[in-house]
Amino acid sequence: MANIAFGTQRISVHNPQHIQALKEAIRSGITMIDTSCSYLNGEAHRAIALAFREFDDDIRDNIEIVTKFNIMGKPIFEQYEDAIKDLQVKKLDCFLIENIESLVIDLIKNETNVDDKLDEINRVIYDAFLDLESLVQDLKISSYGISAENFSQEHMSEQFIPYEDLITLADSASQEIKNDTHSFTTIELPINILERTGLQCAEWAKENGLKVIANRPLNALHNDLMYRLADYSESNEYYHHLNEMLDVTDTEMLRPLFNLFEQLDISKHKFGWIGDYENFLYAQALPHMKNTLKVIDEKNRETMLNFIELFLTEYQQMVKYECSKNTHIALKEILSDCKEALQICAIDFLKSSHDIDFIAVGMRKPSYVSEILAI
Repeated sequence: MANIAFGTQRISVHNPQHIQALKEAIRSGITMIDTSCSYLNGEAHRAIALAFREFDDDIRDNIEIVTKFNIMGKPIFEQYEDAIKDLQVKKLDCFLIENIESLVIDLIKNETNVDDKLDEINRVIYDAFLDLESLVQDLKISSYGISAENFSQEHMSEQFIPYEDLITLADSASQEIKNDTHSFTTIELPINILERTGLQCAEWAKENGLKVIANRPLNALHNDLMYRLADYSESNEYYHHLNEMLDVTDTEMLRPLFNLFEQLDISKHKFGWIGDYENFLYAQALPHMKNTLKVIDEKNRETMLNFIELFLTEYQQMVKYECSKNTHIALKEILSDCKEALQICAIDFLKSSHDIDFIAVGMRKPSYVSEILAI
C-alpha cells in the first residue's frame, strides 16, 4: 500500500503555515518529502531546512528527501551545490532529473525524425546519468532517478519520454564511472483517477526494482482541462465579507475596488479550477487592488488590507466549492463509483495500486496534513 509523501511545490520559507504544516507532517511520521531546486527558487528547500531544526537526527534520518534538478537549467553540479546549501544537509538522498520534456519539445519544433529524437533524448539522459553516478561515487548523493510528466513504453510518442532503455543507460553509466552497480532507483510521474497511462510505467518500474512516486494525485488533466479532485464546502461567511467590502468601497475614490468585488462575485463559478483563480488573483486582481489603494493614507490602507484579506479567504473557499460542483458535473460518468468525498476516492485509488510506493500530496496547511493522513 502506498504511503503519503509531503509535496512542497508551493511551500515558502516565509509562510509560517507552510512551516507548521511541514512540522506536523514530520511529527505524524511521514517518511518522504518531495521537493525540487526549482520550487520557488529554493524557498521550498529552505523551508524544509527550517522545519528540520526542531527535530533531532534520529527523526531527520528516517525521512528521505527526494529533490529534483532542471536538466535544461544550470549544470547538475551547480544545482547540487544549491540544494546542499539550501537544505543544509551534507548529502542528498535522491536526486531526480526533471523538465526533460523541454528537450522533447525542442526536438519536435526542429522537426527531428523519430529515431534521431530518441537517440538525442537517450544521449542527454546518459550524460546526466554519468554525472549522477559520479555524485554517487563521491558520496554526495545516495541515488537518483527521473521525474517526468509522461513516460511511454513505445520508442517515441510525441512528448512522451521512453522508459524501456533507462535501466540499460544506468548500467552503462555506472560501468563507465566504475561503480559496482547503478544507483538509478526512482521514477516520479503523474498518476490519478483521470490520468492512468502512468500505471503501465509504474508496473515496469516495480518489475525492475524501482521506487514509484505518484504526483498530482488531486490535480488531474482530462481532455486538456485541469480538475481539482477534492470536495469543498460552501463558505458560511462569504456574503458577510462581500457585503462588508462593498460597503467600505462604495465611494468615488475606491470605485475601482467596488467594481472589482462585484465582478468577482459574479464570476466565482466561472473558473475552470482553483489554479485558474490563483493565476488571475496574482496576475490581475492583487496588482489592481494594490494600485487602487495608493490613493488612501497608510492607516486606512492597512485597515482596507485586513478587510480584503478576510474577503479573499472566504472568496477562495467559494471558488473551490463552485469548482468542485462543476467537477462532479463534468466527470459524472467517470466518478460514478465515488461515494465519498472526492479526495478520499482519489487517494484510495492510488493506495490500492501495488505498483505505487509513495503519493506526493501538496499540504500547505496543518489542516491539510491532518485530512490527508487521516485518509
